[in-house]
Amino acid sequence: MPWRKNDYPVSMKNMEPRERNKAIEIANALLDDGYEEGRAIAIATAKAKEWNADHPQHSRNESEHRSVQDHSSSFSNFHVVPYDDGWAVKEEGREKIRLQTETKAEAVDKAREWASDSNKSAIIHRKDGTVETSHNYS
Repeated sequence: MPWRKNDYPVSMKNMEPRERNKAIEIANALLDDGYEEGRAIAIATAKAKEWNADHPQHSRNESEHRSVQDHSSSFSNFHVVPYDDGWAVKEEGREKIRLQTETKAEAVDKAREWASDSNKSAIIHRKDGTVETSHNYS
């Protein structure tokens, strides 16, 4: 059963939201890889705690925080889409491509990194343009 931001295992109830969202993402990926639910939850919880420790949220002064929010509010998510003979990462609400790669894996890695850093979502599309999966970091 895939979990979501507001529908997750009880054992994740007391986690910080940012850490819990990462645990949900990891657990869903493990389920997709065939792991049993209990094992997926245990691994995801441990890995999310490691990730949270390795990726601290940066504190900013008021004006810097405001300018970052102003910039990030102009788009919502990062999309990995087919582009020419490769793949691209586009920001929702912008025409310009942020990254063009030969492989989907490289585009997915970058989109997930940027989405995680900005508390947005990375939405991964198939070659036919339909949505394959999404990773929510908000």
